[in-house]
Amino acid sequence: MSEPLLPTRFTRNKTHLHAVLVENQAWFCVQDLGRLMGKHLDERQLRKLDADQRQLMCVELFGETEEQWMVSESGVYALLIYHYCPEYRQLREWVTLQVVPALRDARPLRFVERPVLSILNWPHMSLRMLHWQDEPWIRLRDMPCVLSHDPFIARRPYWKKALQILDRLF
Repeated sequence: MSEPLLPTRFTRNKTHLHAVLVENQAWFCVQDLGRLMGKHLDERQLRKLDADQRQLMCVELFGETEEQWMVSESGVYALLIYHYCPEYRQLREWVTLQVVPALRDARPLRFVERPVLSILNWPHMSLRMLHWQDEPWIRLRDMPCVLSHDPFIARRPYWKKALQILDRLF
């Protein structure tokens, strides 16, 4: 069994919501979320979510280590939409404006300093970038793609290049 995650406990209307930050992604305990929504959320209802929005994780709750179904931040919003109720607006705002920022602000500095992946999107292509030590890094094998789309590189027509080769031969 892997090392259990230690969730942060948030309280709303005397009900707990346990959440963890894994690779800068917020994950929430389904059982707690169901209590806050006033619904019993089980595996059947979690199947409505995409596979990347739900996950079984080993967490330590109230001193006990157990496997819990957890949903990502986008999974929380999807569940709130699937089981729509006007009162869920305040729950969504609380998660968005208080819980997630508190989770990110509470992370230890050693996690902030690790490399972070991002995607740079252009109209004609997208490129994966690594941000590390305040520098953006691009894979070497992606450089030809970047340079081939660079508008500042002067391109000569193919026929001029062929003519230059022919001139050298004769």
